[in-house]
Amino acid sequence: MSNQDIEAARVYHEFTKLSYINLRNKPPIYKSYADLPVFPLPTNFSESKTSTLDAVAGVYEGDGASPDLGALARWLFFSAGLVRKGVFPKAGEVRFRAAASAGGLYPIETYLVCKDIPGLEAGVYHFSPRDFALRQLRKGDYRSELYRATGGDRSISGSSATLVFTAVFWRSAWKYRVRSYRYCFWDNGTILANLLATVSAEGLSARVIAGFVDARVNLLLGVDGELEASLCMVPLGGEDGPQPGPSPLAMTPLSAGPEAPPDGVIDYPEIRHMHTVSELDTEEKVVAWRGVLPSGPPQIRTPFYSLESTENSSEEVGKLGDVILGRGSTRRFAPDPISRSQFSAIIDHSTKGVPADFLGPDGTSLLDIYIIVNSVDGLPAGSYFFSRERRGLEQLQERDLRMEAGHLCFEQALGADASAVVFFMSDLERVFRRFGNRGYRAAQMEAGILGGKMYLCAHSLGLGASGLTFYDDDVTDFFSPHSEGKSTMFVVALGVTDKVNRVRPFRSRVGVLLDALSRGAEQGDR
Repeated sequence: MSNQDIEAARVYHEFTKLSYINLRNKPPIYKSYADLPVFPLPTNFSESKTSTLDAVAGVYEGDGASPDLGALARWLFFSAGLVRKGVFPKAGEVRFRAAASAGGLYPIETYLVCKDIPGLEAGVYHFSPRDFALRQLRKGDYRSELYRATGGDRSISGSSATLVFTAVFWRSAWKYRVRSYRYCFWDNGTILANLLATVSAEGLSARVIAGFVDARVNLLLGVDGELEASLCMVPLGGEDGPQPGPSPLAMTPLSAGPEAPPDGVIDYPEIRHMHTVSELDTEEKVVAWRGVLPSGPPQIRTPFYSLESTENSSEEVGKLGDVILGRGSTRRFAPDPISRSQFSAIIDHSTKGVPADFLGPDGTSLLDIYIIVNSVDGLPAGSYFFSRERRGLEQLQERDLRMEAGHLCFEQALGADASAVVFFMSDLERVFRRFGNRGYRAAQMEAGILGGKMYLCAHSLGLGASGLTFYDDDVTDFFSPHSEGKSTMFVVALGVTDKVNRVRPFRSRVGVLLDALSRGAEQGDR
């Protein structure tokens, strides 16, 4: 390459321009298909009146009941549906979904694979929250295809309906760029938290399956695996079923596809590469992948603070349906304390375990939970590690950490003002040794599920919650040496929503110091 090869300078200049997000190429938040059979979903279903805390902590033990169209509609609405609209002076109409989404970009799409059920014929369907309807992509019972793609998971064959979730990566990457790959799993996790709680409230089973042959599931749904790719599936209700026979249905590409992506889609090769290197390409690899992460050595510290028992708590708990319909992310916390019983209820009920093919039935997890307590009655301000085995908090340090929390949460006032900030961390090297690259998907997804559960629990107690981004290595350093070698997956702030629920400007003393040092100040000039 010579000095006269000017393309290099031109490319560099274009890729280093500073500008606001290009609003002209904002991705649509709905996927749409033309000329496909439409099946409107019933809207006369009832809301769940089960206690949110009980639903979130449910053991997901099913009774073998099969869903009908009304049950499917209810589950789709309360997990991925459009629950309300609001009109704001500057933003215009804003549409709120049942589960939280980073930036309100909603990159997750939902599909249904089912046999004949009352009110709906067997087929593969796409769920449209915009008009609350299903569109038929394939006609016939394709559950055996999912069964084989999952390496013979019998919860698939025993269920009459399975939901499959995909991510349209560009929707999130439009704003969050390469880091958006993480956000897609968080968004999928919050939807799963709602779904698991809603199904559990009816005494039915549901289980997250993250191990499958990616190419087979993508082909079944008619997605390309690059702009849009499958993330997980959840068989609903039923019990383990028998091995299905060979399917007489041909697996051909779909004849009718969705609308073309908008002009201006920017490709992020890092996202495509990360997803590709975490794919499984044979049933044998899926079977080998499925399992649990061996427990690490216990780390016990004192002082120790047990969670308060919530069995006889006087706290008023909202019903699941009401909580989902009214839920929203907090933009500003009041610096007020929450009670220890409220805090205990959130932590206890959200950490009872997740039914998933990468987790065991005994509450095993790929995550460790660290917490900064700013203002919880009966708990000294400071940092803590949550011990699942002991069901309590091991204190790491005792002091006021509001400024540090605000800094760790990407210089946001939400972290400083919240009553408590929860950091979901994972020893990724241990996860990679057991699950390979796909373990990264699983850890991010579990963090999203637990974060979604905390959202529901907090709102059921009249509190607020908000998912936050963070300075990765700073979080690890802050909780070290206890957190040495661990990486942050997701952060959720909990507390009292301020009466003025708007973002508060904030600079932590850590941020001010770093800014001063970057401008030439010496370490001693503090």
